[in-house]
Amino acid sequence: MVQKSTIQLLRIPFSFFLMPVFWFALSFVEKINVPDTVLLFFIIHLLVYPASNGYNSYMDKDTTSIGGIKNPLQPTNQLFVFTVIMDVAAVLLSFFISPLTAACIFTYIMFSRLYSYRRIRLKKYALAGYLIVILNQGALIFFTVFNAANNDADTVVPWAGGICATLLIGGFYPITQIYQHKEDRNDDVETISMLLGETGTFIFCGIIYALAFLILFIYFLSVNKLLLFFILFIFFIPVAIYFTVWFLQVNKNAACADFKHTMRMNKIASACTNMAFITILILNQL
Repeated sequence: MVQKSTIQLLRIPFSFFLMPVFWFALSFVEKINVPDTVLLFFIIHLLVYPASNGYNSYMDKDTTSIGGIKNPLQPTNQLFVFTVIMDVAAVLLSFFISPLTAACIFTYIMFSRLYSYRRIRLKKYALAGYLIVILNQGALIFFTVFNAANNDADTVVPWAGGICATLLIGGFYPITQIYQHKEDRNDDVETISMLLGETGTFIFCGIIYALAFLILFIYFLSVNKLLLFFILFIFFIPVAIYFTVWFLQVNKNAACADFKHTMRMNKIASACTNMAFITILILNQL
């Protein structure tokens, strides 16, 4: 029987927060291989991401709020077994798309494990942990989706897309750590957000997002699709408003850098970016 803690700690709904990179990568593909794309969506969002979440929870054994869960249950050995089964299934299913896709998925899983595994635990190093997350969830996922979904084998992976995917994760990830400073410190983990502090985290994320949008502007301008940039910009207005209001609140009262505000930020940002990239994807296919 599947235990309640196992289901909770896989955090399958959390995949929604990471989904924008998938749609973003897909929006760069002109001729989409639909069956492979659907299979890859299942592999990434229902196997790889949940298994990564579960393994991290198994190693951390959190007693306070984590991403998407206010009161996490304690993990059992069943959770570990599930993560292994899901990882193996993800790699094997990826071979139905291509050996390259399987290699990419395997690489993602390995770095995810190195990030959490207690004897290595790259997450305890602020810069190393940050780079692994943004390169894994950004550039690697972008590359994986673009190659797997593309019917044209000769198409070159757009450099702007890979860089922007990395920057978008890079501007999002530190915010998700902002309420966990005490818990991370107790666990001997130093995050990029801890180094920056609450105010510094907001400023850093704002700069990274601005850089991502600058590169997107240059890219869309170069391919004569500037209208798509402005559509994207419109979708990001609610994100920018909440981000600014929350930043001002934290400046007045550091206690506002809490789980509730962070999850609200995650939901707004994920909903807006998912809708933005799906809209651009549809327009590019017309």
